[in-house]
Amino acid sequence: MLRFIRQYLELVRFSHTVFALPFALFSAVLAWRTVPFRWQDLFGILLCMVFARSAAMAFNRIVDRKFDALNQRTSKRHIPDGRLSLAGVICFTFGMSAAFVASTLLFLPNQWPLILSLPVLLFLLGYSYSKRFTALCHYWLSAALMLSPIAAWIAITGSLSWTPVLLAAVIFFWVGGFDIIYACQDYEFDQQQNLHSIPARCGIERALRIALLSHFLAAVSLFGLWHIAGLGPLFLVGVIVITCLLAYEHWLVRPDDLARVGVAFFHVNAVISLGLLVVGLADVWLTS
Repeated sequence: MLRFIRQYLELVRFSHTVFALPFALFSAVLAWRTVPFRWQDLFGILLCMVFARSAAMAFNRIVDRKFDALNQRTSKRHIPDGRLSLAGVICFTFGMSAAFVASTLLFLPNQWPLILSLPVLLFLLGYSYSKRFTALCHYWLSAALMLSPIAAWIAITGSLSWTPVLLAAVIFFWVGGFDIIYACQDYEFDQQQNLHSIPARCGIERALRIALLSHFLAAVSLFGLWHIAGLGPLFLVGVIVITCLLAYEHWLVRPDDLARVGVAFFHVNAVISLGLLVVGLADVWLTS
């Protein structure tokens, strides 16, 4: 049983939840500065994030299973490798999707999370087809992830403001940039299979420049968030450190050397995501 559970956790890369969940939680913390805290809202955010991401990742593995089998880098993934059956992953996807929708009931009497749950889920699942028709697929992924702080804010307050929008902008440009870097590994494969990506269309060198611009805009959005949300000097220090980490990520990866993409993708970005949450929580606590 434990092995079975581990296989599905590996399928959806559960550890990568660290990229979006901290932003949803930070958005919630900022919302709770003006709206009363409720435990059910916190549980709702956690469950919705886990279920929605698991459904989207499993669906991606279903849709991309034939390409995964052809790509040496991904041929050992669970479906092409035979460790999990296609039927089993389909059932898992339906289960996670239903659990996501059901989890929005925790936010009642606020009905917006339930009303928006299906459109949001369809947008998340739609990303899996984006490489078939647009080189901007990286920004479809980042748009899917940027919904997390906006959704958390709406779920708690029932409204929208510039604070979650700027936090969403940080995710949009940050994730879009590092997904372009990650896609450089499949530059040749995408061209051979007529799949769309910025590296396949523009080449690795130009793609890395676009990723650098995207991360510059992420840093600008972070400074904007610090100003608009009325955060303190501790958060400003965190913003400066994160900007340096983004620069370090680009120092790690070069057009003629992609060996450290894995380090740049997971380790540096995990530090950025978790670090932002920790610094943000500390700043809110000190200034409250």
